[in-house]
Amino acid sequence: MSGASETRAPKPSPLNGFEETVKDFWVSRPRRPHAGRKVAGVAAAIGYRYGIDPVVVRVALVVATIFGGFGVPFYLLGWLFLPGESDEVSGFESLIGRGRSSVSPAFAVVLSVFTVVSVGGAFSGSWFDGGALISFALIASALYLLHRNRGQENRPSPVTPRTRAFTGNGAFTMTDTATAAPEAKAGWDPLAADPAGWDLPDPPSAQPPPAPPLHHRDRRPERRRNSKVGSATFALAVLTAGGGVLANLNGATWFSAQHVIGLVLGVVGIGLVTGAFVRGGRGLIGLAVPLAIVGMVLTTVPFENFDFRGGAGDLRETPHAVTDLKPLYQHAAGNINLDLTELPAGSPITTNVINGAGDSTVTVPDTADVTYDCHTGAGNTECFGHETDGISQDALTGVDYGTDGPGGQQITLHVKNSMGNVEVRRG
Repeated sequence: MSGASETRAPKPSPLNGFEETVKDFWVSRPRRPHAGRKVAGVAAAIGYRYGIDPVVVRVALVVATIFGGFGVPFYLLGWLFLPGESDEVSGFESLIGRGRSSVSPAFAVVLSVFTVVSVGGAFSGSWFDGGALISFALIASALYLLHRNRGQENRPSPVTPRTRAFTGNGAFTMTDTATAAPEAKAGWDPLAADPAGWDLPDPPSAQPPPAPPLHHRDRRPERRRNSKVGSATFALAVLTAGGGVLANLNGATWFSAQHVIGLVLGVVGIGLVTGAFVRGGRGLIGLAVPLAIVGMVLTTVPFENFDFRGGAGDLRETPHAVTDLKPLYQHAAGNINLDLTELPAGSPITTNVINGAGDSTVTVPDTADVTYDCHTGAGNTECFGHETDGISQDALTGVDYGTDGPGGQQITLHVKNSMGNVEVRRG
């Protein structure tokens, strides 16, 4: 029709403030789908809602769990506060009477208890200092930025509350008892007018049927060209690991093996979060998985003060004079064998043996008076008939005067391994 102004639906405005973004996130929060879920559908819900691969979300949660311990509490929070695909409200809201949910009230109570316990455990039992707080901040920031940039996409449709249909009480029924009018015969016109002279409006054009609603299973991320997030993250992770090792070599004891692995894992986690926005960096999963395994091993096996100095390989030393004796024999990995039986008797001597991973063996003269301190983080320790075996055992300390009693060569030994066997014997 000429002269009529064409109206268009206003384009949704972007979220402007922090409070507005948080409120809109709660109103249009992801819904846990029935299809594509592994446990409760939390990762699939976030992936389908913001157009990213759910596998990336799952790997990020695993990294957050091992790096700082907050991945499990976040998943439980999502299970408790994200409604199901066909639910009116979430499990927690159903618990307080806000609507219907597939999560039963009893199970919602169990989830609440486990959530509180897991949050407390994450912040108190992290193997990486401050890891829980860091992983919490990364997850919260990633969700905020995802919703701020993609909050207008794939918004879930609200679920209509169920209402009970009125069926009546059976006292009476209202039915139409009138007889239907007979059909008009073809060619009979009750107005006695010529049909060709009727001026009727044109019938409306047939509208195409509405498109079926997009199901969660169809919300797959689009394939895009490869981004440079993976390469940049890998390079930054290598630089982080190298910087940590160099700091350890220069005496910065904080940069132990646990902390270096934790820092690298954090860099990879940031790369995965960044890749979720640009839809790239999926290859980082192959780096995150072995790092996560190493982090898990570090959680259970105490590599106490692992030192990267000293090189790798086997080390065998037999000093023949006091001037040949070094104050420190150190190795990062490999076996150390120190033989002191060739030293001539004389003034007291002191030496230290430090090994990162491997066996350390020290042999002393039969008649020497030895003051010893032997310890290993994981392995067997045997010094002059005293023995410990296992993980995080107490150090063996004492004085052994040899076969002839006090009066022999005085030797002070400090032998320490991060992992491996320690033995001090006479020969």
